[in-house]
Amino acid sequence: MSIWRYANPAEFMRVSGALLPWCAGLGALALCVGVVWGLFLTPTDATQGESARIIYIHVPAAMLAINIYFMMAIASVIGLVRRHHVSFLAAKAAAPIGMAMTALALITGALWGAPTWGTWWVWDPKLTSVLIMFFFYLGYIALWNSIDDPEKAADLTAVLCLVGVVFAVMSRYAVEIFDGRTLHQPASLSLDAEENVAGVFYRPLLFSIAGFYLAFIALLLARTRTEIRLRRARALALQAARD
Repeated sequence: MSIWRYANPAEFMRVSGALLPWCAGLGALALCVGVVWGLFLTPTDATQGESARIIYIHVPAAMLAINIYFMMAIASVIGLVRRHHVSFLAAKAAAPIGMAMTALALITGALWGAPTWGTWWVWDPKLTSVLIMFFFYLGYIALWNSIDDPEKAADLTAVLCLVGVVFAVMSRYAVEIFDGRTLHQPASLSLDAEENVAGVFYRPLLFSIAGFYLAFIALLLARTRTEIRLRRARALALQAARD
């Protein structure tokens, strides 16, 4: 069975309609468990104090901010190469969510940085890359809304998205690339280490991350379904105008 069958709008609507309530329900449950557990039931961190609790919001938001951009880039490549319009519409649907996650990561990072670094903002390589990525999200959304022809808009926004991938990569790997020249700490979770935070903080963080990701999938499916309906409505309106 080919994965490309899901690029068919009718098939996508069928599968997404079945998945959406499960993702939404499980996401809401995991998010509530992770955030409540992390913010209110974990002990105070011995080094960073109460400010460390912000990781249950900041870490999943920052992860999503970067990974949503990568998802948009992959969808854009698929759209450009295979001309699957659902891919373009999925990227379009993901952009506002990614922009919101990026803004949330920047805001919570500033709230954490003030007591930890003694400043709300520094022109650190990682922070600067995330800020530039935020503006790429904003530009992507603005470009979609400024072009009336959906085919032209899909192609141009896909190209813009791919140009911004360099800043998504920098946002992800700046700490490693600029080792010793960035204030930002290494990733809280890594495949290269068993645990980067103590278990009492690690478990609620996993719930929070799972909740954020499932909520993103639910929002993505809902927004993509809306974009498909809008595309159908536009096609019907154009057909009616010709008749």
